[in-house]
Amino acid sequence: MSFQTYAIVLPAIFFAGLVDSIAGGGGLLSVPAYLAAGLPPHQALGTNKFSSAFGTFFAALRYFRNDLMDLPVALLSAAVALGGSFAGTSAVLLVDPGFLRYLLIVLIPAITVFTILNRSMGHVDLSHQHSRTKKCSLAALAALAIGFYDGFFGPGTGSFLILVYTAVLRYDFVTANANTKVVNLASNVAALVTFISSGKVLYPLGIPAAAAGIAGNLIGAHMVLSGGARVIRPVFLAVLALLFAKIVWDLVA
Repeated sequence: MSFQTYAIVLPAIFFAGLVDSIAGGGGLLSVPAYLAAGLPPHQALGTNKFSSAFGTFFAALRYFRNDLMDLPVALLSAAVALGGSFAGTSAVLLVDPGFLRYLLIVLIPAITVFTILNRSMGHVDLSHQHSRTKKCSLAALAALAIGFYDGFFGPGTGSFLILVYTAVLRYDFVTANANTKVVNLASNVAALVTFISSGKVLYPLGIPAAAAGIAGNLIGAHMVLSGGARVIRPVFLAVLALLFAKIVWDLVA
C-alpha cells in the first residue's frame, strides 16, 4: 500500500461514514474511492463492506444508547430485508437490472420534489398513530421490497429506507435514521461474511479505513443527536442528488 492509496481512501471513507450516519448513501462515496485507489472491483467491494460494517455498528450503538430506535420494528426490518436481499441477488442472475436505472431517473427527482414540498415530514414522530401490528406489517413489507432492491441493484438503499420510515410509517428523521442503521448493519455483516470467506478483503487498507469510517460515523451521529431533522434533511437531499448523478453517469458512460 502506497501513501497515495491511503491519502485517497482514508479521507473519503471518513466523509462517507459521516454522510452515511446522517442520511445513508455513504457507499456512493466510499466505493469509488477504493476503485480510484486501484483496487479490483471485488476487492474494493469487500474492503468497503469491512470498513462500513464497523462504522455502521458504532453509529447504531450510539443511536441505541440514546434510546432513538424502535428496536422491534428495526430488528424485524433487518430480518426481512436479509431475505429480500437474498431473493434480489438470486433474481439478478436471471434478469438484467439495467432497466432500474431508467426507472430511478424518474423516481429520484419525484422523491426529491416530494421531500422538498413536505417540509413537515420527519420533524415530529407520528408513528404512534399506527398500531403496533400495522407498523410492523408496513415495516416488513418495506424491508422486503428494499432488501430485494439492495440485492438486485443496490445504490441508495439506506436513503430509500429512511424515506419509507418517514413518509409511510411517519417516524421523525432521527428515529427513521436510527432504525435504518440496524438494517444496514445486518446487510453489511451478511455480505462481509461472503467477502471474507472469498478472500476479498484487503486488511492493510481495510483496518485503517474502518477506523476512519468509525470516526466519521460517530461525528455524524453526534451531529444528528444535536441537530435532528435540520441536519438530516439537507444531507438526505444531497444524497439523492448524488445518486441521481451516479445513475445518469452510468447510463452515458
